[in-house]
Amino acid sequence: MKNTNLKDLQNVLEKHGYKVSIFETKEQATDYIDAQINHSSVGFGGSVSIKEMGLYERLEHHNDVYWHNHPIPEGKTASDIIQAASTADYYISSVNGVAMTGEIINIDGRCNRVSEIFYGHKKVILIVGKNKLAPDYDSALFRARNIAAPKNAQRLKLKTPCAVKADKCYNCSSPDRICNGLAVLWSRPYGCEYEIILVDENLGY
Repeated sequence: MKNTNLKDLQNVLEKHGYKVSIFETKEQATDYIDAQINHSSVGFGGSVSIKEMGLYERLEHHNDVYWHNHPIPEGKTASDIIQAASTADYYISSVNGVAMTGEIINIDGRCNRVSEIFYGHKKVILIVGKNKLAPDYDSALFRARNIAAPKNAQRLKLKTPCAVKADKCYNCSSPDRICNGLAVLWSRPYGCEYEIILVDENLGY
């Protein structure tokens, strides 16, 4: 039986113009995405969820895939991969928080991920584990700033106050600050297909 919260969120997101699919496990979600994309170019945003799903490994067998979080090919730089991802047919990312009222929130340091979600692709796929859900916009923003961002800063071994304990945002001025850009999707943007993948498991931070 589907998670009631996920089903409720699906209804809200569909009213905002998104296609929404629900899966019980990350394996089912990975199988579904793998079957949808073939002989195409695919860009990935930095994402622990994507890593846990093994999406890069699945899609690289029959697509051109670009992910700066994966070992960089010889002769290329992370910037080269990020640029290639920016012009890919498909862009796949997870999110930092989703409100049950429909707002989708991401925070980024380099801001390539938040910019790519908005424009320039044939289709954008956003992956949401059940741990990313929050009751409303303020709660989703709080989650993105005080749960997801500190844990990501710690994972990346950044020298920020939040990385010490991964406990909260200190609104720091560190050169390694990870909270440089905030993206909020209120509804589906024009000119691009969007699909939200809701997974009834905890994924990423």
